[in-house]
Amino acid sequence: MNEIGRKHPVHTPVYERHNTPVIVFLTVCTKNRKSILTNDPVHQLLRAAWQIQPSWLVGRFVIMPNHVHLFCAPAEMHPQPLAKWVSFWKSHSARNWPHRQDAPIWQRHFWDTQLRRGQNYDAKWDYVVQNPVHTGLVTRAED
Repeated sequence: MNEIGRKHPVHTPVYERHNTPVIVFLTVCTKNRKSILTNDPVHQLLRAAWQIQPSWLVGRFVIMPNHVHLFCAPAEMHPQPLAKWVSFWKSHSARNWPHRQDAPIWQRHFWDTQLRRGQNYDAKWDYVVQNPVHTGLVTRAED
């Protein structure tokens, strides 16, 4: 039996902690890390897909050329599984992709982490904001 490792992340169900908001840090990559996410029609398509199926709410996000980082939270008391929601918006965006030659669009898997404390959120957001700087896309995070 194959052991689950780095190539196949485990998506544990989210669970509510007493008086702590449920926030999930999510990273979704393009198939073969193709740099196809760098245009306004794609950005609009992704934002629309996140809103069509509002069982999960998207907060802050950064769209890089070959992956998306976002923070999301369940919109319902008993949310649908995160994997189902991610599958929906990946499928919806792929079917409506403005550049057919880019297909296939998304990697099969994604990475998710439920944040435990506010410090975790701050650290993850700092990582996300600095990501374009580290990859050389901008010189300052503010850009």
